[in-house]
Amino acid sequence: MICIGVANQKGGVGKTTSAINLATALAATGWRVLLIDLDPQGNASTGLGVHQSERVWSSYHLLTGDCTLTDAIIATKVPRLDIIASTVDLSGAEIELVDYEQRTNRLEIALRDAPAGRWDICLIDCPPSLGLLTINAMVAAKMLLVPLQCEFFALEGLSQLLQTVERIRVRFNPDLSILGVALTMYDRRNKLTEQVAEDVRTCLGKVVFDTVIPRNVRLSEAPSHGVPGLIYDYRCTGSQAYIALARELIGRLPRKAEAA
Repeated sequence: MICIGVANQKGGVGKTTSAINLATALAATGWRVLLIDLDPQGNASTGLGVHQSERVWSSYHLLTGDCTLTDAIIATKVPRLDIIASTVDLSGAEIELVDYEQRTNRLEIALRDAPAGRWDICLIDCPPSLGLLTINAMVAAKMLLVPLQCEFFALEGLSQLLQTVERIRVRFNPDLSILGVALTMYDRRNKLTEQVAEDVRTCLGKVVFDTVIPRNVRLSEAPSHGVPGLIYDYRCTGSQAYIALARELIGRLPRKAEAA
């Protein structure tokens, strides 16, 4: 199983939207997908229509060892897409995990119990911070997908994230790499947007995906209906962009047969 963290310590960059819609696009192409909601806000869970009453076991319980990976799995409305949901309990995990042994690789240990052949790929939706939850995701993952909003402050945040990735490589996970940077909330009418996109591409080169995700009202509306944007409005520009991004992402991954 290929494990990818979707991470950016800055909030509001389209991280959860990217996680939901890429997971859906990958499932639609035949990949068996597990999405782990590691954000205490639980937006990925809500965006996939998982109600609070269904979240008996969550990513919090998985990290604390109160349940197994199999216990926490919830099948979504999307065929071949499962989720481990988040609850508000996760907001206290940063403090609680400090007293645990192997506190930085609790998620990695839990994922070792994944049933053989059950999933081809796992996406981890990280919280907008660089605390223990995100560190757990980076230790468990082999690659990171970084959604980056096209604005000036996002560039500063990217620099911090890259420094953190390097520290994780040195101390915990030498195999961790950046799968790609996805430019989100792209607005062609805004000259600053184009300038930021150009600067990021100049700095990072081919690490940046060719596909950009535009600002799109339909993608914003979808979570209130409990479905991904790709299901809410398949033809909108945002959904089409995520389909194109998924194609690019697949092109950077090992073949599914090798990953299973």
